[in-house]
Amino acid sequence: MADKARAIRALLTVGPRRPRSSERAARARLGRGAALGAWLLGKRPAASLKASLSARLTAAGLTVGLTAGLTVSLPAMAADTALGSADDTAAVSAPAASTSCARPTVMFNRWQENWSALANPCVPKRPFDSLKYIPLFGNPDAYVSLGVVLRERLEMNDAPLFGLGAGHDDTYLLQRLEVHADVHLGPHVQIFTQFEDARPYGKDNVTTVDKNPLDLRQAFVAIVEPLGPGVVKFRLGRQEMAFDLQRFISVRDGPNVRQAFDAIWADYETGLWRWIAYATQPVQYRDNSDFDDVSNRHLTFSGVRVERKAVGPGDVSAYYSRYNRSNARFLDATGDEHRDVFDARYSGTLNHVDWDIETMYQSGHVGTKTIGAWAVGSLAGYTFASTPWTPRVGIQVDAASGDTHPGDGRVGTFNPLFPNGYYFALAGYTGYTNLIHVKPSLIVKPTSKLSLLAGVGLQWRETTADAVYQQGSAVVPGTAGHGSRWTGFYTQLRADWAVTANLAAALEAVHFQVGPSLRELGARNADYIGAELKFGW
Repeated sequence: MADKARAIRALLTVGPRRPRSSERAARARLGRGAALGAWLLGKRPAASLKASLSARLTAAGLTVGLTAGLTVSLPAMAADTALGSADDTAAVSAPAASTSCARPTVMFNRWQENWSALANPCVPKRPFDSLKYIPLFGNPDAYVSLGVVLRERLEMNDAPLFGLGAGHDDTYLLQRLEVHADVHLGPHVQIFTQFEDARPYGKDNVTTVDKNPLDLRQAFVAIVEPLGPGVVKFRLGRQEMAFDLQRFISVRDGPNVRQAFDAIWADYETGLWRWIAYATQPVQYRDNSDFDDVSNRHLTFSGVRVERKAVGPGDVSAYYSRYNRSNARFLDATGDEHRDVFDARYSGTLNHVDWDIETMYQSGHVGTKTIGAWAVGSLAGYTFASTPWTPRVGIQVDAASGDTHPGDGRVGTFNPLFPNGYYFALAGYTGYTNLIHVKPSLIVKPTSKLSLLAGVGLQWRETTADAVYQQGSAVVPGTAGHGSRWTGFYTQLRADWAVTANLAAALEAVHFQVGPSLRELGARNADYIGAELKFGW
C-alpha cells in the first residue's frame, strides 16, 4: 500500500508542460477580464496533464487507515478508521477524468473528491448523480458537487476514568450529520463549504466533543497553480488539518465532533520534496446554539513542515510548530503555555514488512516554569501476503513523558496537542501522556471488504510522580504520586465491514483490567462496546 501511495503521489508532482508559442500569443491577446475568466475556467494547457493523474487517484478510492494503531487498506468508506494525512492533494489540482471510465468514490476528506469524471458518458451512473456533478459555464472542469455523511454510533462505557471520576455506567447514541457543497471554478480554484450537526442522545456527561448543533464545519478557498518545476497550493479559511498517522495532529474523527482550524495553509511540491507552512487558530466549539463556533483566541498553532519521499524504502517528514495557549493548567503548573514542538517521522515498507516511527520533543514554558517533554510512537508489522486472509502480525510501542519531579520548576508532562481518538482504541482509556504502551496485534481479512483485529495493550506510567491519563488528557483522580508504574492491560476486538461503496459498519469491544495500584484507589475494570454505521454520499 505504501508503494502504491508513493507512486500516486509521484505522479501528482509531475510538472505541467510549457504552452506552445501559439498558445502564449493567444493568451497575450486576451483582455484582463478574459484572462481571469480563462484561468478560473481552466483553459490553461497544463490542465490536461493533471486531469488523467487525478483520475487515477480518485478511481483508486483507497486511503491509508489506522485501526487502533495498526495500518489497514480498506475502501475509504470502510469505517472511520480510514485516516486523512498531511497529503492534501486537492481535487482542484486535477480536472476532469475524461479519459477514464472509473467512477469516483467517497473519500475520507470530502474536499479531495473529483466528480468531474461524471462528465464522461462511459462512467457508470447512479441515482442522484445530477447532484454530484452540476456543470457550470459549459466547462466540464467547472462544477458543483453536493455530498452527505451520516454517522450513527451506539456506545456503552461502564467505567469512565475507571470509576474514579464523576462519570458512571452509560449507554448512549452519538449522531453526526455533515452536508457539503464543493464548487470548482475550473481546475485551479475550489470553494468548499461543509455544515455539521453533531448530537448525543442519552449521554450523561456531555462535553464539547460530543455535541455541536448545526454549525459551519469547513469553509475555505483553495488555489492550485503550477510554479516552476512544481505546484503551489494555497488554502484560506476554516479547514481540517492532519499529519501522518494523526498521533498528534488530527481531524479528531473518533469523538462525535471533529477538529477544524481557521487557518492559512500553503505548500510547494516539486519532485520528491514538499514544503508546507501553516498559521492557525483552532476552532472553539460551543454547544449553546446554532452557528456559535468561533476561532479560539486563546489558542494558536503555527509552523513549517518538510517531506521527502523515497528515502531508502520509506518516506521522511519533519516539522516545527509553535503552540500558544492562554491559562493552561497542568498538575504542577498553570499560566500561559508557549510550547515549541519538534517532530520527525520515518515510515515505509520493505518486502512484507511495514513500519512507522515518529518522535516529538517539546520545549518552552508554562507560566514561569520551563517545559521539557517528549514522546515516541512506533508501529511495525509483517503481512503474510500469500496466506489466506492475509494475516498481519504487528507490534505497537509508544511512550510519552510525565512530570518526574513536581515542584522543580520544570514541566515534563507531554502535551499530545490534537490527538486522534482512534490511535489506541475507541474506548478512550489510554491517553498519550506519561505513558509506556506495548501492544501486539493480529489483523486478518476474510474478504476484501472485511477486516478483523485482535490486540492486547500493556500499559505503564513513565513516572509515578505524574498521574495516569486517559483520552483528552483527562487525569484519573488520585493517581499522581501514588502506586507503581504498572497501570493495567486491555484487550481489543474490532471488525470493519465495507457493506457497499457508500455504507460501512464497525464493531469494537475493549476490556481494561486495572492494576493493583489503581484498584487500591477504588478503581474497577472497565468495558466498552461501540457499534457504528456510516453512510457517505
